[in-house]
Amino acid sequence: MNGNFSYQTAVFAGGCFWGVEHLMRQARGVLDVQSGYTGGHLARPSYEQVCSGETGHYEAVRILFDPSQTDYETLAKLFFEIHDPTQADGQGPDTGAQYRSAVFYADSEQKECAEKLIRLLREKGLDVVTQVLPLAEFWPAEDYHQHYYERKGTQPYCHRRVKRFD
Repeated sequence: MNGNFSYQTAVFAGGCFWGVEHLMRQARGVLDVQSGYTGGHLARPSYEQVCSGETGHYEAVRILFDPSQTDYETLAKLFFEIHDPTQADGQGPDTGAQYRSAVFYADSEQKECAEKLIRLLREKGLDVVTQVLPLAEFWPAEDYHQHYYERKGTQPYCHRRVKRFD
């Protein structure tokens, strides 16, 4: 770590965490992406518990990035382009409360950035349902969920990039 700055984090939920993790990993300045669960009421939830819909958790990713190489807004724009922010309770064939779209902000700057991007998308006619919520405890998913597509040698089936910003 360079003494002039510290690394930063971003937490996004955009459907199945496998695809979001895979595409975020490819972004310049991203050091690590971890799949996990956040936003619910159960401590240390399992995948099965989250899938039950009883925990209130979202499938999410926590991104560690180097602010000397990228910034939060760039990653937030990518987030809004790699999932459908207009689809409630899911992405593609994956449906359920755990697949909701949300930005979990760590501070007022992240919150304002997310709200600004949602406003821009709405001005373009998109009915964005993405929630903007305060950062909650993030529980890493089980090891078999980490680096899923990289390990499988396949590509995401629910996520693809669609340019939405100029």
